[in-house]
Formats: sequence, structure tokens, C-alpha cells
Amino acid sequence: MKTIHTKARHTEWLSAEEMHDASKLWLSELKFFAEEQIFLEDLIKSHTLELIDKKHFEESKAIIDRLSVMVKQTKTLTKAVKTHERNLSIMVDGKDQLEEEANYRKEHRNLIELIGEFKKRYQTAKTDIFKLVSTVMKEGKQKRLLT
Repeated sequence: MKTIHTKARHTEWLSAEEMHDASKLWLSELKFFAEEQIFLEDLIKSHTLELIDKKHFEESKAIIDRLSVMVKQTKTLTKAVKTHERNLSIMVDGKDQLEEEANYRKEHRNLIELIGEFKKRYQTAKTDIFKLVSTVMKEGKQKRLLT
């Protein structure tokens, strides 16, 4: 995954509870994306014949490849957030571990950027899938009406 650095938002001042809440939200969103990806894969499978038609093959292949990448990235991000969540104890153990706490905050800031970028790319891919399947379905209806 390519990271585009954006302005880091006040992660230095985030409390452990706020970081925990953000991690829980990310895990919830990623779980939803994973379930949604299963739906998108089923949608694509149900229109395979139309999608492999000469007219749509290249576009379909590109979109399916993007979805496959998104599925892998969702799994990778889920693992990263779960690991990040497990390491939250560094922030609340009552010990002064300034370097470890700084690294944890840096990792949290990185996850903010990665997940934000992923969500944008995922939304674009999802929109493209719906547009393509919608087009294919409309063409199928038109063919049925003409015959």
C-alpha cells in the first residue's frame, strides 16, 4: 500500500481511550468492508457471463483485480489494527516508557493515514463496480426487450 502523507492530526494529545475508540471503530469498519466485499464478489459472479463479454472484458478484469487487492488490504489492515490494539497496554501500564509511547503514537498516526486512504480507494472501487454491473444489467434488459 502506498502512503500519501497528510497533515497529522493532534495524535500527540490523544488519550489512550481515544486511541482505543479509534481502533474499535476501524475494526468495525474493516469488518463491514470484508462482508461487503463478499457481497460484491457474489454480485460479480452472478453477472460473469455479461462481464466477460468482449465489450466489458478489460474493464471487468481491471475492476475485479482492484477488488482482489482491496480484499487483501482489508485483511492486512485488520491484522495491523488488532496488533495495534493489543499494544495499547504500553499507554496505560503506568510506566514511563517515553520512547515506546512515542512509537505507539507514531504508529497510530500512520494507521489514521493508511485507513483514511484505504477508505477513499475502496469507495472509488466500489462505485466503479456498481457502475459496471448496472451498465451490464441495463444492457441485458434491453436485449431481452428486443427479443
